[in-house]
Amino acid sequence: EGDWWLAHSLTTGQTGYIPSNYVAPSDSIQAEEWYFGKITRRESERLLLNPENPRGTFLVRESETTKDRSQCLGSLSDAPQHRQPPGVSSAGAGPRGADADAPVKSPVMFLCRMCRYTSEPAELQGRSCCSPTAACPAVALQRHGSAHGRGGAGPRESLRLEVKLGQGCFGEVWMGTWNGTTRVAIKTLKPGTMSPEAFLQEAQVMKKLRHEKLVQLYAVVSEEPIYIVTEYMSKGSLLDFLKGEMGKSLRLPQLCPVCWSPQIASGMAYVERMNYVHRDLRAANILVGENLVCKVADFGLAPMRPQEGGRGREQPLTLPLHPGAKFPIKWTAPEAALYGRFTIKSDVWSFGILLTELTTKGRVPYPGMVNREVLDQVERGY
Repeated sequence: EGDWWLAHSLTTGQTGYIPSNYVAPSDSIQAEEWYFGKITRRESERLLLNPENPRGTFLVRESETTKDRSQCLGSLSDAPQHRQPPGVSSAGAGPRGADADAPVKSPVMFLCRMCRYTSEPAELQGRSCCSPTAACPAVALQRHGSAHGRGGAGPRESLRLEVKLGQGCFGEVWMGTWNGTTRVAIKTLKPGTMSPEAFLQEAQVMKKLRHEKLVQLYAVVSEEPIYIVTEYMSKGSLLDFLKGEMGKSLRLPQLCPVCWSPQIASGMAYVERMNYVHRDLRAANILVGENLVCKVADFGLAPMRPQEGGRGREQPLTLPLHPGAKFPIKWTAPEAALYGRFTIKSDVWSFGILLTELTTKGRVPYPGMVNREVLDQVERGY
């Protein structure tokens, strides 16, 4: 099924799905941990610029522009000035001339040849060239399908709650283990705090949305106490990450190459294609995983939009705004906050506010203003 293959273990005799990028012919380049194959330059830079990577972290990928056997080598190197963040020295590194058709007898020979033909430091945007020393960590694939279930009902006995991650008015969020093997996040509902139907609305939406940049639903326990089981994102919310030690260590030039905003935009573009409105897009509802992968989460306020009335025309979703209800006013477009009219354009507005959270390391938008003042100022063109 594309990124996932059905495999049979010769050692244990077990059969199951495995990520296709985790297997390759033995003694081949594809079997090496530093070979990433068909990934884009932007994706390779995002992986290499993980603040946890040491200088000299590298990967090899296929060239996006040159076909045949050409490869590219990317390595994390020092900046020309110490006050600047490290960058990626990325250059075409395939064999040239008479060596272009020489057979590659081993991965070690291939890597040596790559290093030999890497561009000179002068070509690497002024950055000091460094030798490859450590392979870039890979990201495990999350299966969108039967390997983790499709959000169907699951037995409570298969879940083990281990570490409480947070709690709110209606329930708690735990890190746990599913089926004794899979690390998951488990959202629970406190009995009597809200209707089970309202709590499970998020799960109903997540069943219909399957994308690599959206947090995936694994299972639901529909009898009280109700559980919603999703994939686990190890670094928590983007807001907490930005305010934490690692986030504070990132400088503004590093925030753009890390590519958080394109990842979020990719997930939200899918939400739009599926005819949904998120309504609560902000850094607190973006989750961060290994290698700074981020995914859109919290679909509790995400209803389906009415079908478009004509080509290029979007019908607004009008929802009642209940007095006293908690609502992220500072992230909400004025027509949505004042009149309850939600469209994908209101999600785009929220995305713009989220970008200010990125650049300010998680500062609350419109500092010093209360919600009413924010609405008044925005209406005046603030």
